Amino acid sequence: MNYYHILAIVFFLLMGALMIASISDESLTFDELAHIAAGFGYLKEQDYRLNAEHPPLIKYLAALGADIAVHPYFPTNTAPWQNETKNQWAQWDHGTIFLYQSGNDADAVIFWSRVPMILLTLLLGILLYSWSYRQFGGRVALLAVALYTFSPTILAHGRYVTTDIGASLGFFIGITTFVSFLQKRTWSSFFIAGIAFGIAQLLKFSLILLIPMYGILLLLWAWSHPDFITIRERITMFFVYATRTIGVGIVGIAVVWIAYAQVTAGYPIDRNLRDASTLLKTYRFRSHVQATEFLIQHRITRPLGQYLTGVLLANQRAAGGNTTYFLGTVSSSGSFAYFPLLYAVKEQIILHVLSAAALAGFLLRVWKRRTMSLRKRIQAWIASHLNLVGACTVVGVYWTISLISPLNIGLRHVLPTFPFIYVLVAYGAERFFTTNTDGSARWQTTRIPQALCMAIVLLLAGIAIRAYPYYLSYYNALGGGTENGYRIAVDSNYDWGQDFKRLRAYMDEHGIEKIALDYFGGASRDYYLPSRVDGWWSARGMPQGYFAISSTLREGALASWDPRLTPPKPEETYPWLRGKEPIGRAGMSIFIYKFP
Repeated sequence: MNYYHILAIVFFLLMGALMIASISDESLTFDELAHIAAGFGYLKEQDYRLNAEHPPLIKYLAALGADIAVHPYFPTNTAPWQNETKNQWAQWDHGTIFLYQSGNDADAVIFWSRVPMILLTLLLGILLYSWSYRQFGGRVALLAVALYTFSPTILAHGRYVTTDIGASLGFFIGITTFVSFLQKRTWSSFFIAGIAFGIAQLLKFSLILLIPMYGILLLLWAWSHPDFITIRERITMFFVYATRTIGVGIVGIAVVWIAYAQVTAGYPIDRNLRDASTLLKTYRFRSHVQATEFLIQHRITRPLGQYLTGVLLANQRAAGGNTTYFLGTVSSSGSFAYFPLLYAVKEQIILHVLSAAALAGFLLRVWKRRTMSLRKRIQAWIASHLNLVGACTVVGVYWTISLISPLNIGLRHVLPTFPFIYVLVAYGAERFFTTNTDGSARWQTTRIPQALCMAIVLLLAGIAIRAYPYYLSYYNALGGGTENGYRIAVDSNYDWGQDFKRLRAYMDEHGIEKIALDYFGGASRDYYLPSRVDGWWSARGMPQGYFAISSTLREGALASWDPRLTPPKPEETYPWLRGKEPIGRAGMSIFIYKFP
């Protein structure tokens, strides 16, 4: 085993330890409450009535992990499960009953549901390292995996039962196997790409974007391949492999059908149809809804109908935007600056320094190599770097759609691009620091670049360890640090309900017997603090004694509101908190006050 492999193993062990240790005091986040309950519905009842707007694989694996370790009781005699679906909040109601009101050990169920997510995060890291090592060598692979394992964003969301890390895995296997299919053009690579595409569709509905990405890669491959000389040859090969790419999609659809057939087998067809019709009653394109309903009515096609129900729900949500707090204002229209700014302030600064070095190196090489036409240089580069072109395609397409979308739901939304960004940055930075613009070696010995690489890795690891355990709330120095990051954005960027158990610890430490609370998240007040919490809201006026409020709710109430939104009533905006300084915090995200 060589030097790079040993270091990579150390990184993964440290990453796993940081994630496992940091979840012990973390409460259930907002979305996990729905996902965990839904996963048990798929596993125990083979019924998909909960959480139709997300694919099943992540939730199923989470439930499987908890079921093997804990064997919790999953109730089906509850109103949210039995009653007809009126809206999508039933999944949260059933999650509360399942975890906190059915005699289960909620903390054990939550912990073991998260363990498969941590394993998936480590799996993606291993695939990232293995692929980068084969393509670009040890230094690039080690630097890419260091950026991955010590990213506060990856460490945060890689622990939770949500679809974000699953989406990252899906895009990675989808793109890398498709590029391999174009390069090798064998039957084995064809089926591997098809299976990967199918698995990707089971992880998150945004993976439907693989289809246009495949089209872009196919065009660039046919246009740049050195074996295709004439335009006619290029066009012919494009259509030949476009047809085969459709075959890749058919293999993927078969994988999707098999999975959905399993998780809908116990879902009564008539109930399935009524639920889908209710959830899609406001969907704009009625012909799409009618086609979906037609598929659900027939047992053979029902799995695909359930899959399409989720696709339409995801599309409906993306078009509708998301009311959120950003830079002092609450809006639902989205901001072009949202994702770039959050990326700048929530990833480690060293990543941005390396990105600048990588970009500078690329521009210098383009400027120096002017011996052939720009078109031929681009063709030659694409032909010899199709793997990097695949990475650029994911980053370009996904970020473009995210920037113009009104759905500002947190930096986690662009998490699928992070592994590809890390590879591109690692490759470009390694080239910048070790080679001249003419391709010659910059250093006479490999010790200098290896020492530089290790210094960067140690800096990344040190910052990640220092940020422990507040990875979700992490902001770098550009964002004012973790303690002040809430001023920029909250929700899944800072406060997703993860600090509720830390509120209990704060109360015990400071001898607080009872507290008024306005909480945003998935934890149960009655389960963790029975008889010690008085649910509060602004209109009730100023409480007497101690008061706690989640930063998501606090910033939303105290912020200015977009004129296009209906503003909250004055009594709902916590006027009595303005100018009042908190006496402490539970974790980072729950502010503690004392009145008078």
